[in-house]
Amino acid sequence: MSIALNAVKKIYQMGTTEVAALAGITLNVNNGEFVGIIGPSGSGKSTLMNILGCLDRPTEGSYLLDGEEVALLDDDHQAIIRNKKIGFIFQSFNLLPRMSAHQNVALPLIYGGVAKKEREERAAQALATVGLEDRMHHRPTEMSGGQRQRVAIARALVNNPSIVMADEPTGNLDTKSGKEIICIFEELHAQGRTIILVTHDPEVADHARRIILVRDGLIVSDERKKG
Repeated sequence: MSIALNAVKKIYQMGTTEVAALAGITLNVNNGEFVGIIGPSGSGKSTLMNILGCLDRPTEGSYLLDGEEVALLDDDHQAIIRNKKIGFIFQSFNLLPRMSAHQNVALPLIYGGVAKKEREERAAQALATVGLEDRMHHRPTEMSGGQRQRVAIARALVNNPSIVMADEPTGNLDTKSGKEIICIFEELHAQGRTIILVTHDPEVADHARRIILVRDGLIVSDERKKG
């Protein structure tokens, strides 16, 4: 699943003033890459991830996802792409507190029209993948931050997406839990998935194989690690 952005801009209207969250981004990500996007607060890195993840559209420019122009698709078609091709992990977990871990993970499958028995099996398998088979029926309020983030990762994986996108996934975690989450991303990368990780933390970004620095809505450096 390849990604190609060309001259992408995102302009917000603030009263009579135009603010460029992205000022012209051209970026290619090949299938199976582990990319860290880093930059200070307000640099545009989260806006960039939202566009990459079809959560938002650029004001100008082109976005080809596996050769398909997705920037101009309507909301329904973008939702289908998100559900089938992209898994999301967020800093705040975005879990439903009244649902069990198993029910939270199964939610994307409901939207995808998967039958109940298969939903239950796939959700259980995804939780086992992140080491939470024994916490399947616990609610998020009964879990630690690290465990809740594991549930969020399982939910992102349940549709077997080609691309996993994470926005500050360790931001609400202690150091030990953060390292455990990063280890999961490294395992997913080893399995051949494309990982795009947005962070302000250089130590977290350093686990990626390619590091892109964003500042003032532009890419100011793009470095691949050797080896």
